[in-house]
Amino acid sequence: MKNNFNKIAILIIIFSVGLASCVPQKKMLYLKEAQMAAENISKEYVNDRSVTYRLQPGDNLYIRAINTIDERGAAAINGETSMRTTQLSSDGGIYLQSHTVAEDGCIELPLVGRVEVRNLTVEEAKERLQTELNKYVNQTMLIVKLSNFNLTVLGEVTRPGMYKVYQSQINLFEAISMAGNMTSFAKNDEVRIIRQTDNGSEIVTVNMGQADILASPYYYLKPNDIIYVEPLKIKQWGFTTFPYSTVLSVVTLALTMLSLYLNNRNK
Repeated sequence: MKNNFNKIAILIIIFSVGLASCVPQKKMLYLKEAQMAAENISKEYVNDRSVTYRLQPGDNLYIRAINTIDERGAAAINGETSMRTTQLSSDGGIYLQSHTVAEDGCIELPLVGRVEVRNLTVEEAKERLQTELNKYVNQTMLIVKLSNFNLTVLGEVTRPGMYKVYQSQINLFEAISMAGNMTSFAKNDEVRIIRQTDNGSEIVTVNMGQADILASPYYYLKPNDIIYVEPLKIKQWGFTTFPYSTVLSVVTLALTMLSLYLNNRNK
């Protein structure tokens, strides 16, 4: 009986330890590639790095005139230089110094007036604005940038929230890293991207556990994308808050006491 009891006790302890580490490691890996590991070779994935985002009403453009011989014309475009340094030190300042695309798809610049930029890329908008400005100001070059590149990361990440991106492009892994990486209960093979389109919004599901995500058209993100990381079903069952260590300690203590009791009784 004692041997049977010891075997049962060992099985219970093993089961408890296994339960405590019930998140499979493969669910926590990025860019899994079984063949790559087996053959010890590298693979190249082609993706489109070009930013094809097209301006829509509500977007904000930061526009500044530089390298000009017409200081008064540049000052009209740039606004009050005495306030710029202070204002650009915050997100609100960047917004205030930007030009908003109106509902009709136009922005309004001093001297130039209203110029339509809807459905243009930032570079195309810059070229159009430059052409219009050249009619009024001599030898002036414009800097045009999108000032409200926002991303929202939700779900099983360490720091969910909305993030501002101060660069022309960002990929999916960089966005996840901004949010502190995925948690241990993230379902990395079902990451949803919600993207604005001309007709509304689209939802796509990508697998960050496979290396071919690098060739996906959704690898590089666009302004106002929402990334939602699904939780594993094990979290939905409430295992994240289950006191594994406490239960394991109680089970181990109970089995030890029972074993001592049976040993003393058999003496």
